[in-house]
Amino acid sequence: MNAPILVTGGTGTIGRRVVPLLTAVGREVRILSRHPEQDAPGIRHVGGDTVAGTGLADALSGVRTVLHLAGGAKGDDVAARNLAAAALSAGVEHLILISVVGADRMPIGYFRAKAEAERTIVESGVPWTVLRAAQLHEFVLPIVRGLARLPITPVPTGLRFEPVHVDEVAARLAAVALGTPAGRAPDIAGPEVLGVAELVAAYTELLGTRRARRPHLPVRLPGAVGRAYRAGDNLAGGSAIRGERGWAEFLAEQAAIGTPRTGPIENPKPRIENSQQK
Repeated sequence: MNAPILVTGGTGTIGRRVVPLLTAVGREVRILSRHPEQDAPGIRHVGGDTVAGTGLADALSGVRTVLHLAGGAKGDDVAARNLAAAALSAGVEHLILISVVGADRMPIGYFRAKAEAERTIVESGVPWTVLRAAQLHEFVLPIVRGLARLPITPVPTGLRFEPVHVDEVAARLAAVALGTPAGRAPDIAGPEVLGVAELVAAYTELLGTRRARRPHLPVRLPGAVGRAYRAGDNLAGGSAIRGERGWAEFLAEQAAIGTPRTGPIENPKPRIENSQQK
């Protein structure tokens, strides 16, 4: 019988899509969180906190594969250290980390914490896979929405994204979890690299011509962060796996869920499962 797979962040934006893919092929899944939800067929919720380091030994009992999806603005490096140490003690055979494209290049605290988490997993002594993903559509959308609401839309010059569909990231993670340790897996990114003006234009097209006609104001992001974005340090390279579902398709999906003005496209609620929150 297959050992259960432990998933941290199993109730977050990515986790909610990965878990059903694993149970659909008959794998038992344990979801670790501070406040466990009700169990479901093939899914057991267990209490624990990766940042505090509590509950990990019990959660890892009998587990051979760990999918670490939990993350947040702070504590990613601490959580990775605690989880990696517990996984080594428990005899885990495959430790998987979701990270972000540009983790080792972008001079931003969130990226640096992800890079530190990667180093921890690599040096943990547990066989590992690290998958870096570009920004999800759900996290680009609030930025674009905020810019589109302004009377004049500021457009940072050189700032580009290659947003990726969450379902495609989830499918890749599920395949990794069902496979063998691969080290640094190829990055996964969306099918297109888009500047802010292009992202905003596609968004405003769904909201009517009045917004679409608002003027744009080019602005230059200052300092090291601006230089990194203009250099494309947040973008995947040529070896990345490219998804097929682009920005326009994502926006159309969101508009179909609710009206463009009142539905999810105006009020998206992406969830990051953070061990400090749950």
